[in-house]
Amino acid sequence: MTALRAVTARALLFDMDGTLVDSADSIDRVWRAFATRHRLDAATVLAALPGRTAPDIVAGLLPAADLSAVSAEVAWIREREEATADTVTEIPGARRLLTSLPARTWAVVTSASRTMTERRLTAAGLPLPAVAVCADDVRVGKPDPEGFRAAARLLDVDIAGCLLFEDSAPGLLAARRSGGTPVAVAAPLAEPAPYRVDDLTAVTARVSDGRIHLEIRQPRAHAEPAEGIRL
Repeated sequence: MTALRAVTARALLFDMDGTLVDSADSIDRVWRAFATRHRLDAATVLAALPGRTAPDIVAGLLPAADLSAVSAEVAWIREREEATADTVTEIPGARRLLTSLPARTWAVVTSASRTMTERRLTAAGLPLPAVAVCADDVRVGKPDPEGFRAAARLLDVDIAGCLLFEDSAPGLLAARRSGGTPVAVAAPLAEPAPYRVDDLTAVTARVSDGRIHLEIRQPRAHAEPAEGIRL
């Protein structure tokens, strides 16, 4: 059973991996190879990934590494990520939703590099955003809200009027801290969010009068009362 929610927003901000694209196979293969390369437990490495930038992950997993060593490992990871980009696919509903939105009403906020952002979106058959805030653009990655706030500024909208789509615990925490309204996409149930969907087929949008009018179908067990909400 689902419940239909009506929401009005100024802009939509999307995480990429797990929210717009399914890159799990590529990410899993690359970071398992990294674990083998450094004789680390693969489960520990994979648990460190969600929502974090590659330099932060490497520095945390290799605490004895200096800056140049971290940079070298990140370059090694990026090279292998690019080689596996063809395994990336669209999260259901992502293409339909993005192509229904004017260019300056949505942005991508991701812990991936700008190069990988473009490669993965292209591989999944998704449009490239007019605004993207990537790992290269922030001083601190998620769960810090810097990326989401920067995207809202670049779109020239108040973050309080934005819906923020995320799939990971660090990402949802960043969304809550930013002042925007989180939408959990196939995210852990323990992570609080006012809206929750299994994938983007549950979201439809139309734009009029400078606002995005959305309908969100979410599992009734997680639904609040059905009155509309304006952001």
